[in-house]
Amino acid sequence: MHELDKTVISVSKLLTQPTLSIPLYQRPYKWSQENLSALLNDLRVYRNKSAYRLGTIVFHNNTLDSRLDIVDGQQRTLTLFLLVKALLEDRLSNLKREDIRKQLNDLIIPINQFLVGQHFNSDISHQNLHQNYMAARRAVSRSDYTEDDIDFLLNRCQLVIFVLKDESEAFQFFDSQNARGRDLDPHDLLKAFHLREFSQAELKLKAHSVSHWESLESTVLAQLFAKYLFRIRNWAQGKSAQQFSKAQVNLFKGVNLEKIGFYPYVEQLRIAHHFVDDYNGQYHRNIDHQTMKFPFHLDQKVINGRRFFEMTTYYQQLIADIVDDERHERGNQKLRLLNTELDDTASNILHTLNTYGSRNRTGDKYIRIIFDCALIFYIDKFGTQELSPAIEKLFVWAYTCRLRMQAVQLATMDNHVLDNNVFEYIKQAIKPSDVLILPLGTVKDSKNSKINGTKLDEIETLFKRLKYYE
Repeated sequence: MHELDKTVISVSKLLTQPTLSIPLYQRPYKWSQENLSALLNDLRVYRNKSAYRLGTIVFHNNTLDSRLDIVDGQQRTLTLFLLVKALLEDRLSNLKREDIRKQLNDLIIPINQFLVGQHFNSDISHQNLHQNYMAARRAVSRSDYTEDDIDFLLNRCQLVIFVLKDESEAFQFFDSQNARGRDLDPHDLLKAFHLREFSQAELKLKAHSVSHWESLESTVLAQLFAKYLFRIRNWAQGKSAQQFSKAQVNLFKGVNLEKIGFYPYVEQLRIAHHFVDDYNGQYHRNIDHQTMKFPFHLDQKVINGRRFFEMTTYYQQLIADIVDDERHERGNQKLRLLNTELDDTASNILHTLNTYGSRNRTGDKYIRIIFDCALIFYIDKFGTQELSPAIEKLFVWAYTCRLRMQAVQLATMDNHVLDNNVFEYIKQAIKPSDVLILPLGTVKDSKNSKINGTKLDEIETLFKRLKYYE
């Protein structure tokens, strides 16, 4: 057992630990000046207390490199380093209290060694670290930030420390704490789960596997899962998919190939997993420079650990390409989607969806979501084969709901999918024509197109041209 495990230590003692480290797979430093201000305000409010708890830090005792890797508490720990670094820069030379001066002098070497030894690949981290450091210098330079405040920060502000030898246990602890505690986004919990699911042979690949994830804004990841991946996977199973929350993260937890039994359903995943690695690792790749991507599909069982992060990267890029192409106008030219030229009808459909007057209303955005999700799922299964007629079919299927309903709410969107589930058709389809023969009813003029000032003339016109409006 590590000497710090299950102890309560001061900020000063934390910062003097010589082996503290932030693993490369950790998320970027995202605390803003607002977070720093909130921390400083708390310190100001509670500075007369005999002790004040700043929270919990979870470490993995990395015995291979003799490091204490921060699993949970990175944001808080880095901010404390910045605060004390600011004190060294702006207050040390003018301190009157000899005990505080000596304590800060003792922190110079460990703080500099820690900061020099960390590597931050994210521009987000560099920006926030710089801005918060400058804000910390401004804060500690104020006349109302007294030497007693410095003493309070170093000696009476405390942290609860847990040190776990097994990395998977450390992430399990992080996962369980945050699932019940502070409000992390679902994708943050998924990241913690899949980091601990890495096989022992792949531990050195963690930083590389998570690099694309960490390069993305949290809002991009949140939208990827909530708007697309969650809905497509749930709808393909015939389940409701209104809101993605922590309660639904199990949808993206699958099998650990090192721990799962040799069940028949796992074999195709196991074969693909090892074959792709074997192919990419052969010396011939140094000559032909060919690489093979894992054959991901949106409705397949997730392989935990490295493949989850590869899957996230693959679909973030694919979906971004599809959505960007959908919305990219080319004047009078036919549109192209994933380097495939669309016919006049499909081009006209996408142009109309990008320009009609009510496209930015809440209900219309819901309908666009189910159209986009269905198109993404189709492309995921069949690529760009029969893409133009697929766009036509999916457009009529999705926007029938818009023309038939006076108002479209989240539940309206969800019910429309489940009542005539094109995702199940795509999932069961063997060839594109199995989707293209999906029977769709016509829309009768119910005057919904101009209710409450909503104008859908362009959508109506398309339906009439396609013989789906009467």
